[in-house]
Amino acid sequence: MGQSSEIQRVLDIVQKLKRNRWPVLVLGETGTGKELTARAIHALSPGTSGVFMTVDCAALPPTLIESELFGYVRGSFTGAVGTSRGLFAEADGGTLFLDEIAELPLNMQPKLLRTLEEKEVRPLGSPRHTPVNVRIIAATNRDLPNEVREKRFRLDLYHRLKVITVRLTPLSAHPDDIPVLVRHFLRLYACQSMTMSPDAMRGLVCYDWPGNVRELENCIMGMVAMASGSHLDACDLPPEILDHGSQPQAKAPTPPPSVLPLHQMEKLHIDYALRTAQGNVSRAAHLLGIGKTTLYRKLKESRRFAPHPTVEG
Repeated sequence: MGQSSEIQRVLDIVQKLKRNRWPVLVLGETGTGKELTARAIHALSPGTSGVFMTVDCAALPPTLIESELFGYVRGSFTGAVGTSRGLFAEADGGTLFLDEIAELPLNMQPKLLRTLEEKEVRPLGSPRHTPVNVRIIAATNRDLPNEVREKRFRLDLYHRLKVITVRLTPLSAHPDDIPVLVRHFLRLYACQSMTMSPDAMRGLVCYDWPGNVRELENCIMGMVAMASGSHLDACDLPPEILDHGSQPQAKAPTPPPSVLPLHQMEKLHIDYALRTAQGNVSRAAHLLGIGKTTLYRKLKESRRFAPHPTVEG
């Protein structure tokens, strides 16, 4: 939900993914909406008639991961008093969302890779393989290439999962979407009966949101729960946001002179925006009304116009 270029980029990728059922890797910080993105991909997947199942790889005990994913037959291990199909078979025809995939034990990764490649599973204790038609969407907030370099994640599995990669940016990188999200959460938790003052909204937009959209949602839930009326003001903001807004701000830098060659004027204006944003590139781009990629390009271009050193003899 949002109108920024970052959100539109993700929505465009999700729309394109409805043409196929290939594996998808969703990357992003905690709270950026990885599972929500996976559910959107599942909803648009072609021929989807099955369920959407979530597996938290970090929550499954290492001794139970294989039996949970691939199933087992009676007597295959101590305590196997019955038969289980496993989550892959349960999700047949649908989507299996492997959350926190970087936490999957190294000894389980080859079997997952084989399942992805062969599109079949073999339950523990069974001599037979069972075909499955499951779309795999994996997600993590970890740096998977670094996990591969550190030998904690298999390179072949990494390449098998990242057929398509969706990167979700932190909320601080697209603050224009905060008012849209705030209004959505107010409708969701206050049934459209609550309004918010411009000062309160300004405080929410200026906050960094280290917990991203999940933190924003919880914040609005708390404000609605503690509200004494139908209108939220700046005084209703949580202490951490009030403290953030009351921190002493750096002295505003002197604006650049206005009579200069155009490329120098643009460079000084960009420098002014970066100092005002205290070095935060995303916020500086927001102040300038341009995208972060455009700002990086202009910073590179400005180096071409920098005066070359001369030697005087």
